[in-house]
Amino acid sequence: MLENPKVNIKVKLASLWVSVTLCYLYGDYFELYTPEKVSSLISGENIMDNPIKLLIASIILSISSVMVALSVFLKPKINRILNILFGILFTIMMVFIGISTTNEWYTFYVYLAFLESIITAFIVYYAWKWPKEEISV
Repeated sequence: MLENPKVNIKVKLASLWVSVTLCYLYGDYFELYTPEKVSSLISGENIMDNPIKLLIASIILSISSVMVALSVFLKPKINRILNILFGILFTIMMVFIGISTTNEWYTFYVYLAFLESIITAFIVYYAWKWPKEEISV
């Protein structure tokens, strides 16, 4: 039998945040291959058409990246709260994106949004079920 060591909750959460962040990045990268995307970027006629929108998008997307490190380094109580909070927030965002996408060129986006919402739901689940410290008497 192969050994299957127990994985620390912090490592589980950090790994899930890495996975979901990569999905976000792949989705944004693959979007560059959709019709008219590059020309709209060049002309400035796209959804991120001003500095404030770019800043807001950067803040939102940086959360998942920062949660990788925070999941490892924060103390359990605040760690659990942030993982539940941001996990729920990102799950809701991805479900909304998934159901609001209708263009056939964005089928990949619907798939990734579905996958991302599953991953972030697991983040919420694991954070919610954070193991309690055993007190020895």
